[in-house]
Amino acid sequence: MAAGALRGLVGALETHRGRDRAVRALSYGCQLAGGALPGPAGLPGGLLAASAQLSSCRTALRLFDDLAMLRHSCSYGLGPEGEDALVRGLSVLCNVANQLYYPCEHLAWAADVGIVRAGSQKWWTRSTALWGCALLLGILRSLRILFQLRRKLSQHKCSTSSPQSQQKLRAQVKAEVLSILMDTADLSNAIHWLPPGFLWAGRFPPWLVGLLGTISSLIGIYQASRGANSEAA
Repeated sequence: MAAGALRGLVGALETHRGRDRAVRALSYGCQLAGGALPGPAGLPGGLLAASAQLSSCRTALRLFDDLAMLRHSCSYGLGPEGEDALVRGLSVLCNVANQLYYPCEHLAWAADVGIVRAGSQKWWTRSTALWGCALLLGILRSLRILFQLRRKLSQHKCSTSSPQSQQKLRAQVKAEVLSILMDTADLSNAIHWLPPGFLWAGRFPPWLVGLLGTISSLIGIYQASRGANSEAA
């Protein structure tokens, strides 16, 4: 069992997505610990610096994500015809926001390193706003799917449906609830990183940013592991 878990961990870290999830969790974990420990110098300062370095690493690696996102957007298109119209619309808008997010972030990064002569802050703001829009659309989509699943569960309780189908629906409900929690945590941080004056922008202490990011990262890792286990089965 331990050998199987080790093989799964190594296999995940050998993939781009798996490594990104691990770096993300470590980055937010360092920010949580660094922000929670007393004093800005010493270990707390080192943990916050490590968090910033890991975040910069993820930003550089996302330079290669545009084509993968474009392939996903094109494969989804306007969504399957049998899917709920509202879910399809929210999914398409979410894909558009995510697709636009990458070039904005790339321009911000290029401006920071001096490749492009432009103010980087406005591009960072635009990329964060697009990320926040994508998260909000994802939350609305999950809420719509959750409403449909709960209605199906109520119908199944009144019918003679098999326990397997009910169990499958409950698993889908759980997945959507976790997605809402994950996106809500990320959306809270996205709003914090927007210019001051908008809702709670700029008001979170480092430990709270780290806590929300760690929660989101752990949920993402859990969902990815569940998906890998179901594919293996």
